[in-house]
Amino acid sequence: MKRLLIIGIGAGDPDHLTLQGAKAIGAADAFLLVGKGEAKDDLTGLRRDLISAHGREPYRVVEARDPERDRTASAYTAAVEDWRSRRAEIYESFVRDELAEGETGALLVWGDPGVYDSTLAALDEIDAEFDYEVIPGISSISALTARHRVGLTRVGRPVHVTTGRRLATEGTTADDVLVMLDAACAFAEVGDGFHIYWGAYLGTPDEILIEGPVAEVADQIRATRAEARARKGWIMDTYLLRRSLS
Repeated sequence: MKRLLIIGIGAGDPDHLTLQGAKAIGAADAFLLVGKGEAKDDLTGLRRDLISAHGREPYRVVEARDPERDRTASAYTAAVEDWRSRRAEIYESFVRDELAEGETGALLVWGDPGVYDSTLAALDEIDAEFDYEVIPGISSISALTARHRVGLTRVGRPVHVTTGRRLATEGTTADDVLVMLDAACAFAEVGDGFHIYWGAYLGTPDEILIEGPVAEVADQIRATRAEARARKGWIMDTYLLRRSLS
């Protein structure tokens, strides 16, 4: 049977790749690289570097362009599901047309495939006979807490992982909130009593870290984020909000 390896490659540092991930890259006959355009060529570049370093010759590299997602749609969930279905068509084509029976293909997934990533959900939509294995990677959450030298959890207290969109509409629903995908900088409205640990381009040469009381650093983060996005054409960032319990 055809086989896929879904390999988490970490948040951006080539050293984030685990030994298990390196062995999985070495076991693949073909790799699918889904690019996001010239602005994000460095994301594809890291994948190519990891394949070159750990791949087993002869291997094949198949490239595809990531479908555009409608980011202006009012029906956010429907827009994401439509984008994911078009992603699934790319994966299905790779399995059907690029892999021979008995061959192993690989998808190199930024961060961890099980943390805020759509790959596994898209694979469920594929109409093809294949088996797959998931190799975990270092997520941006782990990279963030490590770089700030802070624990994600506190004794006996929950952590809520959410999005900037939900933070804006629901507010802080726990004393410790890990926020992903916050293009609108919703952290600025959480009120007094919260400390923020913010990071962008984690694990890469462009990494930016800012931390402090939200009231004191919110404007700095917003300005830094806007400048970095304008300079690179894209940004990936995340942050931990932590309420003082004293």
